[in-house]
Amino acid sequence: MNNLNTKKLKDVVIRFSGDSGDGMQLTGTLFSNTSALLGNGISTFPDFPAEIRAPQGTVAGVSGFQVHFGSGKVTNPGDYCDVLVAMNPAALKANRKWLKKDATVIIDGDSITEEHIKKAGYATLDPITELGLQDYNVIIPDITSMTRAAMADMGLDNKTVVKCKNMFALGICFYMYNRSEDYAKRYLDAKFAKKNPAIAEANKRAIDAGYNYAANTHQFANTYEVAPAHLEKGTYRSINGNVATAWGFCAAAEKAGLPLFCGSYPITPATVILEELAKRKDLGVKTVQAEDEIAGICTAIGAAYAGNFAVTTTSGPGLSLKSEAMGLAVMGELPLVIVDVQRGGPSTGLPTKTEQSDLMQALYGRNGECPVVVIAASSPSDCFHYAFMAGKIALEHMTPVILLTDGFIANGSEPWRIPSMQDYPAINPPIVDKAPEEGEFMPYRRDERMVRGWAFPGKKGLEHRIGGLEKDHLKGSISYDPANHQEMVLSRAAKVARVADDLPTPELDGAADADLLVVGWGGTRGHLQTAVDDLKAEGRSIAHLHMNYIFPLPKGMRELLAGHKRIVVCELNEGQMASYLRQNFREFEFEQYNKCEGQPFTVAELKEKFVSLL
Repeated sequence: MNNLNTKKLKDVVIRFSGDSGDGMQLTGTLFSNTSALLGNGISTFPDFPAEIRAPQGTVAGVSGFQVHFGSGKVTNPGDYCDVLVAMNPAALKANRKWLKKDATVIIDGDSITEEHIKKAGYATLDPITELGLQDYNVIIPDITSMTRAAMADMGLDNKTVVKCKNMFALGICFYMYNRSEDYAKRYLDAKFAKKNPAIAEANKRAIDAGYNYAANTHQFANTYEVAPAHLEKGTYRSINGNVATAWGFCAAAEKAGLPLFCGSYPITPATVILEELAKRKDLGVKTVQAEDEIAGICTAIGAAYAGNFAVTTTSGPGLSLKSEAMGLAVMGELPLVIVDVQRGGPSTGLPTKTEQSDLMQALYGRNGECPVVVIAASSPSDCFHYAFMAGKIALEHMTPVILLTDGFIANGSEPWRIPSMQDYPAINPPIVDKAPEEGEFMPYRRDERMVRGWAFPGKKGLEHRIGGLEKDHLKGSISYDPANHQEMVLSRAAKVARVADDLPTPELDGAADADLLVVGWGGTRGHLQTAVDDLKAEGRSIAHLHMNYIFPLPKGMRELLAGHKRIVVCELNEGQMASYLRQNFREFEFEQYNKCEGQPFTVAELKEKFVSLL
């Protein structure tokens, strides 16, 4: 604690921004994890530049990390920030629009030079006046100079010293919000102390220097305190969506008693799933970094045939490349999970920006009558649950499953209550171990759910054919018989349709006869939920229905949609879910609210739209 007046706040949004090499992601992560350890609810939004290495000091190269922490459950990273930390004029210019009224702006004074100002594209040499920041609390410490001074006696080269300036900014924020420096220092020791203890010491000194600067200057009239959130009892950790997805697959493999195999090709923003699974050799996970997207899914199909729980991961354009092989998995009726971490498109589009525009591709993007199950996760932490459920559905129903996440929840993080695996259901694949005592093994004989048996290769009496050509409805041998093809098309469709028998009905948040029903799916849940909750608190007649199981649709959907005067479908595309719902529920009128900017919704724009509809 410090001697200044300490004000209690319900929640705070901080946005760290600078060049790609300024360490803003690490700075934001350390502040977020520190807040999580103090018991705050948190939600984060890393905002990466789309260019691999844009010129330093330009707006195109600005990297950002936004953290929203509070004394209650936090469901989104916030619209606008209370504090903007900008390491240069370009970062200030790129993020000016995200400032709340009366926000605090901290910018490195050493970066306000004619060269940096011109690189950032200002019309004048006075960025503060040009951006209209005169009425904001603008603090301009010479961060780079003071960082150098803090380690002047260490004998480090200038490049190494300057790289520590992000920790100086972190120290200022620790002071402002009464955060302990201990976690960040322990992290630095763990990361650098053994290989290069001087780097660890330099960064720790920078944190102290920033903290002491804030404590000893008169520019901070107050410090602030955000009390811990009242969360459900349990053991928590901060987790992002990609890591949660990987862990959900590990859990499903354990429950199924099968080895986990991931065959993938690195692609932004899905690569971290492959990287995380590659670390889990201790759990028997096998990973292959293939030479391309097609090879990635084909190795996974081969692994599924051999008796593995097989997954492959990708993003937008990679899903297009995998489509033919998905048809092979459908025809072979093999269990496979395909993760699509959606990003802005088409083509390579906006690799680091979020979008929900792959829904139609997931539903229909294959040749022939080729149904696959489609589900979507809606927050960083529930990526674990839906990865697990994708595995359960794929393995028990012998079908490919597409799991949709998106760049927003894949990179974002929040507290995750680590579940007890005793609370998760068993996974029972239809494995055939023994040849029939009488007659020939029929690999495509189906049970009451239309699911065929799964016979692994190499077992006597269970030999069978598999491939992409149509097959006999029992034997699996190649068949071009018209009636047999019709039967197989209907059988594969019926098998996927019966997945609906195992799906929970979505929960309606609000009155069944509300004037306005807001429908969303996937990663928009946090923003939609906050907007609806705010309007309900104002006495508005509004309800929220969020979809995670998309194809087949869960039972009871029609009843949930009925009874509302108006229905609006909100999604980060130009209306794909709205079109899908119109196909399935023609008696209802679905209005749309869409956004395709590579950014998530803001709560403010959602509330404005909902009020206009009400």
